[in-house]
Amino acid sequence: MNNEIIIIRGGGDLATGVAQKFYRAGFDILVLEAHAPTAIRRAVSLSEAVYEGQSAVEDMHCQKVTTIGEVEACWHDNIIPLLVDPEGISIQSIKPNAVIDAIIAKKNLGTNKSMASITIALGTGFKAGEDVDIVVETQRGNNLGKLIFEGYAMPNTGIPAEIAGESTDRVIYAPSTGEIKLVKEIGSIVEHGEIILTVGNTEVYAPFSGLIRGMIRNGMNVQKGLKIADVDKRTDIDFRAISDKAKCLGDAVLEAYLYLINCRKHGH
Repeated sequence: MNNEIIIIRGGGDLATGVAQKFYRAGFDILVLEAHAPTAIRRAVSLSEAVYEGQSAVEDMHCQKVTTIGEVEACWHDNIIPLLVDPEGISIQSIKPNAVIDAIIAKKNLGTNKSMASITIALGTGFKAGEDVDIVVETQRGNNLGKLIFEGYAMPNTGIPAEIAGESTDRVIYAPSTGEIKLVKEIGSIVEHGEIILTVGNTEVYAPFSGLIRGMIRNGMNVQKGLKIADVDKRTDIDFRAISDKAKCLGDAVLEAYLYLINCRKHGH
């Protein structure tokens, strides 16, 4: 373990955008995930390795591992290892240079400054300067990717950002508790009112015509209100490409890391 080690908590689409920046910059990355991730943008989420054993997003290959020896073997082969470790128990033994919380849980699930010499968190639920060193703003707009050195990111509005003229309707939430049965797949072009999945006995329809950009995994049991799908009016987008938002946040987190390294080098 000669390179600088970066642990990223979370492997969803935004965390994957962060991972790519550090991966391309030559860092050794370890992704920590939950036992049953619920990412809907699965085509661009390293977290799929939890279920499939491996995943690939753009130029990154990720492999699920269970031991520190397997982690080091992945780094040697230029593969990103993923460990199911929602509590972050492995952080203490690995002793990373930085811990990045990219779970996007809208609350802090335990990340703190004692975990590493550098700690960075994305979005709401963290106090910069207290819980972590830097918080990165995740809300779309002029402040997306802003580094926050004191205080909190903007509070969660609960309203999805507008894309191609659609906001609230483009994100679909489970209308009831039950098992997911997919009728369509990620990447499908759908018409307004078409059935795209069912939750238990409840049918869920496309809110408008477009492309299914994200869907939760088939067969999952979900609670009412969980985000389960995302439809985009733009049918020409590449649903396998990391989003502009994820890339922006990745840039911001890498900047935050290098900023803190520079500050400490000069005794700030």
